[in-house]
Amino acid sequence: MLAVLHSRALTGMQAPLVSVEAHLANGLPSFTIVGLPETEVKEARDRVRAAIQNSGFDFPAKRITVNLAPADLQKESGRFDLPIALGILAASGQISAEQFPAYEFIGELSLTGALLPTRGVLPIALALTRSNAPRRLILPQENAAEAALVQAAEIYPAASLLQVAAHFTAGLNPAEKSLQRFQAEVRNILPNYPDLAEVKGQMQARRALEVAAAGGHHLLMLGPPGTGKSMLAQRFAGLLPPLDERQALESAAVLSLTGAFDAQRWRQRVLRNPHHTASAVALVGGGGTPRPGEISLAHHGVLFLDELPEFDRRVLEVLREPLESGRITISRAAQQAEFPARFQLLAAMNPCPCGYLGQPRCRCTPDQVARYQGKISGPLLDRIDIRIEVPNLSEAELLHAAPGEATAAVAARVSQAQTLQLQRQDKLNAHLEPGELEQHAQPDAAGEKLARSAINQLGLSARAYHRILKLARTIADLEAAVSLSASHIGEAIQYRRALAQH
Repeated sequence: MLAVLHSRALTGMQAPLVSVEAHLANGLPSFTIVGLPETEVKEARDRVRAAIQNSGFDFPAKRITVNLAPADLQKESGRFDLPIALGILAASGQISAEQFPAYEFIGELSLTGALLPTRGVLPIALALTRSNAPRRLILPQENAAEAALVQAAEIYPAASLLQVAAHFTAGLNPAEKSLQRFQAEVRNILPNYPDLAEVKGQMQARRALEVAAAGGHHLLMLGPPGTGKSMLAQRFAGLLPPLDERQALESAAVLSLTGAFDAQRWRQRVLRNPHHTASAVALVGGGGTPRPGEISLAHHGVLFLDELPEFDRRVLEVLREPLESGRITISRAAQQAEFPARFQLLAAMNPCPCGYLGQPRCRCTPDQVARYQGKISGPLLDRIDIRIEVPNLSEAELLHAAPGEATAAVAARVSQAQTLQLQRQDKLNAHLEPGELEQHAQPDAAGEKLARSAINQLGLSARAYHRILKLARTIADLEAAVSLSASHIGEAIQYRRALAQH
């Protein structure tokens, strides 16, 4: 007595097909799961036995062997509970297996037989639609809104094992709500971000945020405590254009791998703000079974590192490659996983250990200031395009400053600048290669003279010079200017200043 069903594993962003084979034989009662299962999968034996019995079915007193093929692919998570239980019911003749080839199954079972939500539903739904012979997907009710975002997938949400079994015995549809309703509920939700108008003063910082958003540039804010660095960072995502369908699905799929995706935040750019005690694995991903880290969870969004020098220096150094490549590859002895990591880095730091450098209350010595700022390596700092000071507000600014521009007004200019870039070069300025800079970011005579002077006086590296050109190209795009003038180059140079040590 044999039943074969289909499910999916997760390997990085991929969801390879898994055949679940349930075989019942005579002999002493036993229940064995083979096929490189991890502990979560092995524990399915007790969950499945209780779920079958509490759903009103008989658990066969047979020698039960469940094989998860292919055998060399590691299997983890409780998502195989549902196909294992259905395989046992079909092999024992309690439900019909005739329609199984047209379906795939995922879902963890509670002891009562209820289906519990599982992580990684979006990558699975995407893989389902890309297969040669797409099947219908039966999954837990709580995952329906997430899976319904993949419009090409045929989804059947269910609340329990009994409901799924009824679908194959009495032809009852397990879905309690139509997928069209799920899609309408989610897709009509508009992104909601804090308003930039709430930030008083800080005109230079607001301008730097606009330039960073328009060109996809990384940004570091330096200033004493309480000047608004965190407020500015929290409002940055609202300046970016809305995610298109592809970007929104990519972002949601990565979040889905950790169970962090919220369908109510569909098309909203992510802001990740890890604590400075985060490890390198937490930041870039890893583990025995590779999981995405903060840089991948911030894909197409913003990674905000507050109190930057408080992070371990070795942790910060792992950011250098992803900042350039937009992806991270995690290699282990048994497997390799690649995750996307096209994020914008926003960082904030105090100028010295006490935070009040240059003020009478500061007692930090020059050596202490140098050591504190030296926790950020030159190669990492060189990859941050914009470095600005966020000073204390004056009394007049704090008490009587008029409200600044709202997020919507700045976002409109950012959108126009990004549209120019995509039409001209099909990518944002921050991602231009050196050869493309020669074609799209050449300064005029006055701008070139200023750039030469900056190279000689500031000792700029080749990377720093290229980043100045990228910044100048973005500043020009905000003005819809064709060539780079001396004013564009000059403003870009100001954003590349070293950390201040007063």
